[in-house]
Amino acid sequence: MQTIVISKNMTDKRIDKVIREIYPSLPNSAFYGLFKKRDIKVNGKRVSEDSPVYEGDVCEIYLDDMILNAAKTLKHESKKLFTVVYEDDNILVVNKAQGLAVHPDKDMNEPTLIDLVRDKYSSSNFGYRSKAEQIELCHRIDRNTGGLVILAKNKEALSIILDKFKKGEIKKYYRCYVDGVPIFKEATLKAYLTKDAYKSKVFISDTKTTGAVEIITKYKVIESFDDVSMLEVELLTGRTHQIRAHLAYIGHQVIGDGKYGLNSVNRKFGIKQQELWAYKIKFDFNTNAGLINYLKGTTITCEPKFTLIPS
Repeated sequence: MQTIVISKNMTDKRIDKVIREIYPSLPNSAFYGLFKKRDIKVNGKRVSEDSPVYEGDVCEIYLDDMILNAAKTLKHESKKLFTVVYEDDNILVVNKAQGLAVHPDKDMNEPTLIDLVRDKYSSSNFGYRSKAEQIELCHRIDRNTGGLVILAKNKEALSIILDKFKKGEIKKYYRCYVDGVPIFKEATLKAYLTKDAYKSKVFISDTKTTGAVEIITKYKVIESFDDVSMLEVELLTGRTHQIRAHLAYIGHQVIGDGKYGLNSVNRKFGIKQQELWAYKIKFDFNTNAGLINYLKGTTITCEPKFTLIPS
């Protein structure tokens, strides 16, 4: 719990606006949960989100202190967590840092990419559905993978992008460092992936089993040194942990990967974050894309922020 005494510059404001000002990066799930559960008291009485507060009022907020303290400062840290690399009236493409989840998971109270982006573009009129709140993720990448993520600013753009992803007309490319040197400089890998939700892990096999889905992963070797290779990887299917699990399956684990990698290799390089970055997106439309057809032929890139330095 945290206690706030309302200052003169906050007087006569709604309590929800005050909370947003003090904790600018509080996840939406936690923010709305405060009022849904009536976990805010003013002068000892539980209040609703539209209740006004006045100078000298004492507000008690019943939420984990770690979450509240992080939400106070994260707005200033958000510049380190993502940067906008492309923007127009319909879409945003951002480069997110490793360790930042793109979307809230169950029981997650920490800010995510979608929270931070909406916060950056939010209006001052909290309590209403602003343009910022209409921003939606078009796809996901793993929390511990850095790189490019597309967000739509309106429903029409979102619908088109989802359709183009489904048709393979938006292509995603990754760069990664892996253990060893692949025999083939370029290859298209095919296998089957089974997801174990309980273990939060996937398993790869050459034969289709119950619940398995086909995966196709294309790679080419960019450079090799000291039994390490940098690969460019194109996802032809987009499944959970596909790149990491598929490369590990052929014996070339992503360096720094704590789930599918080798601890001996990670210790050797002293790397604790996976060397995997979503660095390029191509809008390769084969059919008309309506509202966003102007993006046809556009390629957006960013510079991977790897820890490993080639010798």
